[in-house]
Amino acid sequence: MRPRHASRDLRRAREFEAYVAGAGGRLLHTATLLTAEAPGDNPRARRLLTLALAHTYASWDRLRGEDPYDVTRRYLATRFAHGAWRGHGGLLRSRPRPGSPVARLTPQERLILVLRLHEGVAEEQTAALLGLPAERVRTLCHRATAALLRPPGNPAPAATDTAGGGDGPDEP
Repeated sequence: MRPRHASRDLRRAREFEAYVAGAGGRLLHTATLLTAEAPGDNPRARRLLTLALAHTYASWDRLRGEDPYDVTRRYLATRFAHGAWRGHGGLLRSRPRPGSPVARLTPQERLILVLRLHEGVAEEQTAALLGLPAERVRTLCHRATAALLRPPGNPAPAATDTAGGGDGPDEP
């Protein structure tokens, strides 16, 4: 390998290493939210992040001023969507763990909620990224937020009739 190519490759590797050192933790947290795994036990999130970082590294020289974090996040989201919604690539087929608060959400709701609320991506950008109408993104985000605010597995209390005062059914 020629010295010029070697120094360029070394510079590229160092830049990418610095990027991962700065953004890797947040990206792993995002991937963990998407897969609804526990932070300490997240093999699917780690695999998803590895794929996204490999994609970003492969296109590193072609970013041309584009934010590498946005590129990686976009790939995370589209790879998750592709695997979760269409059932391709065994990466995301297993069910989320019930202990995760976001496990109650559908993969689509989880993705939209993570992009909109955790990552702060604008509604229109989220819609464009996922190929959905902005109104659909808004609806799914509201539904996901409402589902998270509801206590899990608590059925509505049974209606009781205290007006009759008796233990038996009311008679007409």
